[in-house]
Amino acid sequence: MGSDEYLPLFETRRAKGRVQYRLFVVSVFVGICLIWIHRVSHIPRKGEDGRWGWIGLLGAELWFGLYWLLTQAHRWNPVYRCTFKDRLSQRYETDLPKVDIFVCTADPVIEPPVMVINTVLSVMSYDYPPEKLSVYLSDDGGSDLTYYALLEASHFAKHWLPFCKKFKVEPRSPAAYFNSSDDPLDANQSKELVLIKKLYEEMESRIENATKLARIPEEARSKHKGFSQWDSYSSQRDHGTILQIIIDGRETNVTDKDGFVLPTLVYLAREKRPQHHHNFKAGAMNTLVMCILADKMTRIF
Repeated sequence: MGSDEYLPLFETRRAKGRVQYRLFVVSVFVGICLIWIHRVSHIPRKGEDGRWGWIGLLGAELWFGLYWLLTQAHRWNPVYRCTFKDRLSQRYETDLPKVDIFVCTADPVIEPPVMVINTVLSVMSYDYPPEKLSVYLSDDGGSDLTYYALLEASHFAKHWLPFCKKFKVEPRSPAAYFNSSDDPLDANQSKELVLIKKLYEEMESRIENATKLARIPEEARSKHKGFSQWDSYSSQRDHGTILQIIIDGRETNVTDKDGFVLPTLVYLAREKRPQHHHNFKAGAMNTLVMCILADKMTRIF
């Protein structure tokens, strides 16, 4: 074959068993036609009982028979499209657009931080150029516990993302992957799996302990200046805007353990006041979209 640039991005395959299905369709159609002939040739005469009922049945059978016939248009020659995602990346990787992914949460009790960061880690590890990927966590509960969990996830991502790329991990949510029954492919992967699982369990333990105590460890609070935005925090429905860029993808010195850049990771809790209706997650999404648009316009101008 020629250069990879001209390899097809998908392949069309015909479904098996088409001949048998067509024979079945023809036999059914013959049966329908016989029913129609029987109905037309045996219509009761005027004055006989059941004439209008017979005509009604004839109309129904005509309608459903024609409907069945029309539905065979897309079943007569079924095909399957097999896509080649790797070829898409080879051909257009330099032209792929930037992608913003929104992850929403509203309550650290109903939606535990561990569950939220598993979602964040799974989207961060997409098979997509990391410099073109931005992940935004919209925390409508404005919880410092969720922010702490996201900080922990940003450190774990430096190990998790290279692991996913190296072994083509599926699923890419750590919790789902470690709970799966699939065994490692080889001894090398087994060794790395034990290490990455240990790192995840340690992170999970720290987050769950902080959640149970409803308190951020003093070491983490003193290490990260972002927690200072919670000093004036009053309640879940009454607080100012909290915006933290945890990983800035534009900084080339922020990399994973293999030296590759990481996706942008942003935490946002919009301003909420009790005298203004906040429209729940829909309002949070509107705020998030407006913030991103404002940021992009600022970079353009």
